[in-house]
Amino acid sequence: MNLIGEHTDYNDGFVLPFAIDFGCTAEVRRNDDATVRITSAQRQDTVTIPLADLAPGAGDWAAYAAGVLWTLRERGVEIGGVDIGLDSTVPSGAGLSSSAAVVCSVTAALEELFDAGLDAGDLLAVSRRAENDFVGAPTGGMDQLASLRATEGHALFCDMRTLDVEQVPFDVAADGLAVLVLDSGAEHRHADGEYAARRSGCERAARILGVDALRDLTPGELDGALARLPDDELRRYVRHVVTEDERVLQTVAMLRDGRIRDVGPVLIASHASMRDDYRITIPEIDLAAQTLVDGGAYGARMTGGGFGGCVIALLDENAVDGAVEAVRTAYAAAGFNEPTPMVVRPGRGAYRR
Repeated sequence: MNLIGEHTDYNDGFVLPFAIDFGCTAEVRRNDDATVRITSAQRQDTVTIPLADLAPGAGDWAAYAAGVLWTLRERGVEIGGVDIGLDSTVPSGAGLSSSAAVVCSVTAALEELFDAGLDAGDLLAVSRRAENDFVGAPTGGMDQLASLRATEGHALFCDMRTLDVEQVPFDVAADGLAVLVLDSGAEHRHADGEYAARRSGCERAARILGVDALRDLTPGELDGALARLPDDELRRYVRHVVTEDERVLQTVAMLRDGRIRDVGPVLIASHASMRDDYRITIPEIDLAAQTLVDGGAYGARMTGGGFGGCVIALLDENAVDGAVEAVRTAYAAAGFNEPTPMVVRPGRGAYRR
């Protein structure tokens, strides 16, 4: 889950995700059939793919797992037949990186099964390529980085250009706080056209402005950069990315100082930027975020790629029930589906039992 830093990852920017105490378990074993068989505790069907047919586009719902095998083969790892069993507690389609949970758990399991000798950087590269090149989801890498490297009680400050990370204290329970996540019930899809349109728009803006990526623009240079862009759409994209990078840096500084509650207004500003500049929120998301803030949350914002998914809020631990009820009441009045609440804690990334 991303605390703050939305759509900055593919702009070589800064992000601040954390692993949550939900996850996906991947159990793998060799077979002698030169075949990949993938099952899930959440589904009744089995996907079977001959190794000879393993190529981008194969696998249907199991493509995220199959893509890891394909990527390892592309890297020269000797791959044989394998059975993969998945069991995930991460809600699908909610913007909680359920796909990254699958990819990273399978990557860690297969690395051990086939003795691939991958270091931390290799594991990240395999998981990213499986999702980007095999599945075709243009994610920026933040989800995989957090799913692999996050630690309990911390957020993971990531520089998406260098892939350097820092564990930043984020022990909400110790401060009497809670992180509330509300699934809006509006399905989120990473590989939709809107996500891709914004990514290509940011790349176009960077070319026009003569920078390698939008992270190279400082807040002080923003007004001049906006004046050089040819249309309002690109100006909105650039304004969001540059100001969002700055909000990540502000949040990290606050957490380093132990000022968790002070993060709230920065979360609110992030949501406004996603709503007004990047235009990736929807009415259900906006209503939940505003209702939570009006009800006393320190801050609330959409989290994830947009157009559905979840709202994350920081609030006092004893205020969770009232906040959930307020959003349920607001949703009922608006005719929206009932939201699904979850209280999450910063957990650990991929590991072996």
